[in-house]
Amino acid sequence: MGLKALISPTKPDTVPGQINDIGFRVILIPFCGIAIPLLTRMVPHQELSHLQIKFSYLYTIGIAFIVWQGNRYLLFTLRSYFNWFNHPMRKIGALLLVIPFYTIPISVLLLTGWYHLFLDGLVNWNTLLNTTLIILIAVIFIVHVYETVFLVKESESEMLRNSQLEKARAESALEALKNQIDPHFIFNSLNTLSHLIESSPSKARQFNDTLADVYRYILLNKGRDLVLLSEEMAFLENYFSLLKIRFGDSLFLQNEVPESAPDKWLLPPISLQLLMENAVKHNEFSRVYPLTIVLRIEGEKLVMTNEVGEIRTDRVSNGLGLANLAERYRLISSKNIDIIATEREFTVRLPLLPLA
Repeated sequence: MGLKALISPTKPDTVPGQINDIGFRVILIPFCGIAIPLLTRMVPHQELSHLQIKFSYLYTIGIAFIVWQGNRYLLFTLRSYFNWFNHPMRKIGALLLVIPFYTIPISVLLLTGWYHLFLDGLVNWNTLLNTTLIILIAVIFIVHVYETVFLVKESESEMLRNSQLEKARAESALEALKNQIDPHFIFNSLNTLSHLIESSPSKARQFNDTLADVYRYILLNKGRDLVLLSEEMAFLENYFSLLKIRFGDSLFLQNEVPESAPDKWLLPPISLQLLMENAVKHNEFSRVYPLTIVLRIEGEKLVMTNEVGEIRTDRVSNGLGLANLAERYRLISSKNIDIIATEREFTVRLPLLPLA
């Protein structure tokens, strides 16, 4: 973990696919250049002067630098041809072929040069081969570290891309669901207004004025994911006023929500209007048999209930309203709405989201 911490992703202005490993190289190249000769006892301290020992280790650090940089270049080059995720066996084969065929000849050549410079060409082949083997093992380990960092980086990038893609899809789907509300609402409102113009022109004017307030709320809030429950209930009161203009004493709203509760919760905009519209659309009611809609809070859910009257046969339901609302809840909060239908009551329970 400490070695990987020295390797970090590149800054935005660096070459894609590279990594910032300067600290990694600055520390480990000198370390390997000194530690490996010490481990193999390649440098005979008793036979060399103090100055020769210094230059000897500078030379072995140079060997480490050349071996490291060469393998680093090969590793980064191979990345453009082989991918761990698509062709892992090809990548392993390429690494096993390229790394030894570069590391071993270069190491033997440079180590032989060291013997000629500092020991008059008296090569200790046993020590040279052991040193070369340790260099190869060190290179394989360091390549493993590089590849691990690359894999982590690619995995994080892939997760980020997938997350961004999922977010974009969710936002696109949510926007499409929001856009379904406008045509639905306009269509029903124009039908109501058309009916009132013929039956009661004075109510039609009042309906038109209230409709403007209602539609203003939709325009202001359709771009928001969540609104306060107090705002939504105020909008519901305006929408209910539109319905009262048309249906009069055939329709009632029984609000049992405590006065302090609406300022504590959030929910998607235009949720309650869809529920009320659904109740009005699918039930037959009159002054003799009015439709009462009850609104209350149970725990962390807002509950809207209406008695089930005779089902209207002049309306064919496509399920758009409740499906729209359920999908918006899923996209925004990952929560589901509850729909409970019995012979006597129809109930919808909306999860309330606490105000942070």
